[in-house]
Amino acid sequence: MAGQQFVYSDLGNLRAGQVVEVSLSGNAANVMLIDSSNYSRYKRGERFQYTGGLAKKSPVRLGVPRSGHWYGVVDLRGLGGRVNASFRVLPSALPELREAPLSSVPSLVRPEPAPPYARSSEAYDVFISHASEDKDEVARPMAEALHSRGLKVWYDEFTLRIGDSLRRKIDEGLANSRVGLVVLSPAFLGKGWTNHELDGIVTRSVSGEQVLLPIWHKISKQEVISYSPSLADKLARNTASHTIDEIAAEIAELIQAS
Repeated sequence: MAGQQFVYSDLGNLRAGQVVEVSLSGNAANVMLIDSSNYSRYKRGERFQYTGGLAKKSPVRLGVPRSGHWYGVVDLRGLGGRVNASFRVLPSALPELREAPLSSVPSLVRPEPAPPYARSSEAYDVFISHASEDKDEVARPMAEALHSRGLKVWYDEFTLRIGDSLRRKIDEGLANSRVGLVVLSPAFLGKGWTNHELDGIVTRSVSGEQVLLPIWHKISKQEVISYSPSLADKLARNTASHTIDEIAAEIAELIQAS
């Protein structure tokens, strides 16, 4: 890519939910999926829409948000340096999950937190339950994105480690917060939670209301089904098809409208 401002690959027609993997070597670069109409605008230097953003690590995996003709683009403008890039469409599709506005599940937001547990005298807007391995990639960036939108976030206390009681941690978080997030990842499932515990964390035992928003991270639908069939059918967000900032913006809008 020496001497070039960008490199692209015509990926052809892709289905919504497919995954494009972009491998980089060299400099950090802007990695984008752009549909055909927006690619024409991009080449003309006009405003355009895309999926992706600045990539500092490789490989980068981007989910195709809707079916159509797509281009993969690696752009160095504004960054300088050199980078080599290759593109491939992965054979497996993204997990099928329920895509709907978060406002369609009113039980996700408590009108106000319940009386706090003795261990905490404060109330929070959001708590984030996660495996320690997912702190750097998901939990901390999510906490920072929510905090930047004026929300009060509790997440350090809800790092889950082997030997913890998942249900107790979740119960404590819900008691002190209006919205609960749980980051489902291979590391999370690898902690050895029982199916019963996983089945219970997003479903009220009596009313069946969804009380947590699962965030799927580097995990397939089959992996979720194997551990907890009820989780696979819940409204969720996936870090392969939504950026952390997009998820945080949805959550902030939901809380501020409640």
